[in-house]
Amino acid sequence: MGQQEQVATSLAGAVSEEISASLTAVDAELARRYPGDPGTRQPVHTVYVPGDVFEPGTLRSWGDQALAALDEHAPDAASFAAVLGIPEELAGPVHDRVRAKLEREPVEDLRIDFEDGYGPRPDAEEDEAAARAARLVAEAYANGTAAPYMGIRMKCMEAGVRDRGIRTTDVFLSGLMAAGGLPEGLVLTLPKVTYPEQVTAFVQLLEAFEKAHGLDAGRIGFEIQIETSQSILAADGTAAVARMIDAARGRATGLHYGTFDYSACVGVSAAYQASDHPAADHAKAVMQVAAAGTGVRVSDGSTNVLPVGPADRVHEAWRLHYGLTRRALARAYYQGWDMHPAHLPTRYAAVYAFYREGLEQAAARLAAYVAKAGGDVMDEPATAKALSGYLLRGIDCGALDTAEVAGLTGLARADLEAFASPRRGGLTVTAP
Repeated sequence: MGQQEQVATSLAGAVSEEISASLTAVDAELARRYPGDPGTRQPVHTVYVPGDVFEPGTLRSWGDQALAALDEHAPDAASFAAVLGIPEELAGPVHDRVRAKLEREPVEDLRIDFEDGYGPRPDAEEDEAAARAARLVAEAYANGTAAPYMGIRMKCMEAGVRDRGIRTTDVFLSGLMAAGGLPEGLVLTLPKVTYPEQVTAFVQLLEAFEKAHGLDAGRIGFEIQIETSQSILAADGTAAVARMIDAARGRATGLHYGTFDYSACVGVSAAYQASDHPAADHAKAVMQVAAAGTGVRVSDGSTNVLPVGPADRVHEAWRLHYGLTRRALARAYYQGWDMHPAHLPTRYAAVYAFYREGLEQAAARLAAYVAKAGGDVMDEPATAKALSGYLLRGIDCGALDTAEVAGLTGLARADLEAFASPRRGGLTVTAP
């Protein structure tokens, strides 16, 4: 031990107190606007099914069709890996987990569609379909056959369909309440939002419903679908999507990119409308920055190239979907849309390969960070947060097992969650 240093200061304690007092409003605003990620599971995809097509067996049917496509066009791990270019060492683990996922939980997030996928119908017909959707969703949660997340996409807040969208939302939510209440996995999607005032109007609708049923204020959240250029760049040059998040008053749970409506809006010809088009990248980058720190998650769109027909066509569509999904994951878009049951094998293959190929490195870096052991990469708290989030996402979707992550990191799930959401409380590392 060397000579003890003498500590000198020049400022009175009142200076610090005055500075803190001057920033009180900023502190409160920072906490309100940027609470951080909610720490809940984010589904890896959303599946859309028209309101008149959804049946009690829809989820199982999607899983069975996906398994049938896998059996027909890539019946074993080697052939599946060869089609997609999955490394040999990952072929078995990925293939086995994909099959297990399709058997156990083929769909993570289901949206019963009353918008583009449903179209204009007589009011009595849509009323009936919305009431039926509520009954079937309630029954699915009651009997254990529901997806982790389920809900509807209603028509938008534009003048021509506004009343219909409001009524469908009311019928669906009222049906759920009559059947026992709103499920925890309930998700609503508001499409074709162009102005923040449309978000405000939807909040007003939900507030009225909560009040009518004695629900806690803010109980019902919703996703905002970004499908127009005006939702990215407003007429005054501001990022409208950031104002939409604010207009949601804490209810916004996600921003979903609508590939084809947005592409058409900015003039991209049909042959080039895709989620990797530069126009799509720009829109999603703005969404990502606007949502960062707010707790609102960003979702990629979809591909309309379906894996149907002869084997060579299916394989080509699979490679496209796999590549787009991997590209999105690398850009931190952890969710996307799937439009056909045969998209499910490549959705999960891409997701599982993404997490399994990085498991050992991520686990080693996090373990070294916890042990302050150093290594060939010098990580900071923000990187530890990202590493923990990566591992948690892998566990939640089935790519990784809790036990294997604990074995590699020495950390229990609670420890990973504490690193991933450090603002939620202190970190106490426990034995796995």
